[in-house]
Amino acid sequence: MTISTEHTQSFADLPHILVVDDDVRILELVSRYLSEHDFIAMTAGSAAQAREMLARFAFDALVVDVMMPGETGLEFTASLRAEQTTPVLLLTALGEADDRIAGLEAGADDYLAKPFEPRELLLRLQAILKRTKKTQETVRDFKIGSWVFDVDLNELRDGEEVLHLTDAEVNLIKALASKVGEVISRDELATLCGVDAGERTIDVQVTRLRRKIEADTKVPRYLQTVRGKGYLLRIEEL
Repeated sequence: MTISTEHTQSFADLPHILVVDDDVRILELVSRYLSEHDFIAMTAGSAAQAREMLARFAFDALVVDVMMPGETGLEFTASLRAEQTTPVLLLTALGEADDRIAGLEAGADDYLAKPFEPRELLLRLQAILKRTKKTQETVRDFKIGSWVFDVDLNELRDGEEVLHLTDAEVNLIKALASKVGEVISRDELATLCGVDAGERTIDVQVTRLRRKIEADTKVPRYLQTVRGKGYLLRIEEL
């Protein structure tokens, strides 16, 4: 574990990042670079160690290597999504589009192929954190079918049942709800969500969200596709 407290800001105010990788060199490089740029960087050498850290500390984002022995980064990210919405940036040596899509389907918010420039990692993390903290004041609590979306808690609730959402899913819902009843193109959604418009990124996130809110994903009632134009979300105001 690496912690650096030599910063101009107070410890509590700095973004806390957990770097998970079995490669000690990557851990040292990334944690040192982030610490030099006003982040609190902590490290774990495996998914098991990462869970121990998550049980003890609160993090603003995770940087997770995909190709780890034992539980892979994809498996760890997917299991994490069942418990919390902390943003995840995956590090992968796999450059194929299908591999990157697999990461998004597992619940990752972004990905970066190895080898990478530390500066790019820093910029991607800053973008993730900016999206996480960004509030859309025009969006208030609303209903999607039987679910009520709580804008402050970023979750869907149906009575006592709570449906936790990933950071990417929250951004997608808020983007669609900001123009309720309107068809929004993939490019515009990508811009509103702050993600890459290519590599089917928006399509993947829409598919994952549909699995959570639709009774029949083949005939969606609320998150609908308008062929050749984009997507729209049907909601009810409270």
